[in-house]
Amino acid sequence: MTSNRRYWLTGCLMAFALMFSISACATSVSAGPSTTLNVQMTDFSYTPTSFSIPAGQEITLNLKNNGKVPHEFVIIKHGEKVTLPFDDDDEAKVYWEQETAVGESVSVKFTAPSEPGSYDIVCGQPSHMEAGMTGTLSVVQ
Repeated sequence: MTSNRRYWLTGCLMAFALMFSISACATSVSAGPSTTLNVQMTDFSYTPTSFSIPAGQEITLNLKNNGKVPHEFVIIKHGEKVTLPFDDDDEAKVYWEQETAVGESVSVKFTAPSEPGSYDIVCGQPSHMEAGMTGTLSVVQ
């Protein structure tokens, strides 16, 4: 292989690698708030763990419980903190919730809070929050 051809080939490979890395970075950046959330639930986590939605909009929530026990997606009211363990004392702090059975897929709609800010998400099943089944919902204008 000639020296010029080797440099040309090396340059092409480096350009391809650079384009690939820039493309990978671009896809990892959040596109902003969404009106559709797709959430996988397992024992004991949400995937993803953080969400961004527009204030006051109708939100479609698609939940899939891949765990071995029932799970809940509970949005806590703005400024409220639940106590451990999550129990009846915390029910007044709930903005919205949906339970899913083992293996169940559920698609539901709710109206996003009108107040922008950070809202905690927890699983209200006994011991699940303590096991780390939590998330964050960002409501933006």
